[in-house]
Amino acid sequence: MGFLIRVVVNAFAIWVVTLMPALQVSVIAFPPGDTLQYVLTLLIVAAIFAIVNTFIGTIVKIISIPLYILTLGLIGLIINGFLLWFTAWITSFWGWGLRVEDFWWGVLAAIVISIINWIFGIILRPRTKR
Repeated sequence: MGFLIRVVVNAFAIWVVTLMPALQVSVIAFPPGDTLQYVLTLLIVAAIFAIVNTFIGTIVKIISIPLYILTLGLIGLIINGFLLWFTAWITSFWGWGLRVEDFWWGVLAAIVISIINWIFGIILRPRTKR
């Protein structure tokens, strides 16, 4: 259930990022490109991003622990941008999916996605009984 919530929140965050034209990030729906296909494309891209972030992101973050210490965690922004760019690269093989025009726009988009995920994480956090 947690994975599905994470995918929906990621899809919403990616949709918000695509609404900001300055970030040069877009989602191309699979044919015929109606609203339903656009929403499904967002959900598929978000699932791919969650899987990439879970597996590849974890490995990269463990390997780069010295860089985290050296840069006081700022390398995490670059790593998240790389993971978003990598997701766009994976979905580019099908002719639909996420499009990131430049790596640095991907870094800025990843920052916005991280902020939205953080806000929803606070809102959707399970309450503990005291």
